[in-house]
Amino acid sequence: MRAALQSEIGQDKLEVVEDMEAVGFGPGKVRIRIRATGLCHSDLSAMSGVLPQPAPFIPGHEGSGEIVDVGDGVATHRIGDRVLVCWLPPCGHCPACKRGQGHLCLEAFGNVATPNFRRAGTDVFGFAGTGTFAEEMVVPAACAVPIPDDLPYDIAALIGCGVTTGLGAAINTAQVEAGSSVAVIGCGGVGISVIQGAKVRGAAQIIAVDPVASRREAALCFGATEAVAPEAFADAKNRITAGEGFDYVFEVVGKSATTQTAYEMTRRGGSVVVVGAGALDDNYSINMFSLFFDEKKILPSMYGGGDVLRSYERTIALWRAGRVDLAGLITHRVHLAEINDALDQMRTGVALRTCIEL
Repeated sequence: MRAALQSEIGQDKLEVVEDMEAVGFGPGKVRIRIRATGLCHSDLSAMSGVLPQPAPFIPGHEGSGEIVDVGDGVATHRIGDRVLVCWLPPCGHCPACKRGQGHLCLEAFGNVATPNFRRAGTDVFGFAGTGTFAEEMVVPAACAVPIPDDLPYDIAALIGCGVTTGLGAAINTAQVEAGSSVAVIGCGGVGISVIQGAKVRGAAQIIAVDPVASRREAALCFGATEAVAPEAFADAKNRITAGEGFDYVFEVVGKSATTQTAYEMTRRGGSVVVVGAGALDDNYSINMFSLFFDEKKILPSMYGGGDVLRSYERTIALWRAGRVDLAGLITHRVHLAEINDALDQMRTGVALRTCIEL
């Protein structure tokens, strides 16, 4: 089958090959024919080495498709079921899952270090244990979450990561209060989803901050009340909040520098919500006086900060009700052979989300 391969960490281009094999099928597993997948910035971070990932590997973790084979012992799925790929499937019985924090499941990453592809006798990993930049993949049945018939594959793919992460940061992690002021630093697909989540929660002011003009313009269409370049952020804070700072500032970049900016732009007693996935060696520090005196809450948000399956259901319900625009997030579409065009669209910021159609 065809797949987009990263041979070594640090390469900035993917090789589209036609002799990849999806392996590992057996009891408890399903085989998925991928129909659509989104390109998430985490894929770029894995390619560059910011996020740890064994190589060679197939990127992609935001996908959807249909089940074409079911292993022994799988009673929850049937051939032909339409599913989205859950790269962090909650086990349901560990302490985190029992607390309703399936996004922190202790067992969810159990298949990350297990190769699920092979090419010319060489083991190939899938990013985050999945690898949706391939025509087919084999994963544990828990990674295949059934979706309703009215949900298109492209939208389902986005729910698999970016949309769930952004909406959940505002709804689950921050629990944005109605009438509050919000700022979002970084307005790609995840940042726009944060904006939509803040709008759903009833925020009165939502300020989008991004260096790319097209993304600032797009943010206004998704619920931002104002959009500014990073150099104008401080002026916006002074003008909108009389210098006090915002109730909530979301960092959706994954850098210590932008986290510091978020902290500075948050009012005393407000919340800094860290949504971006950063590098192991990019440390953020704060002095103990400010931490105590300003009483600002620092809230990391992993995969939407709540029960993953419940978050999927809620997102679908909001989409059906017209409360969130998911189709509008897809600004570009490419085929697998054009995967490197998608990488360029992400790196330059011209795309909110690129959908790769298989």
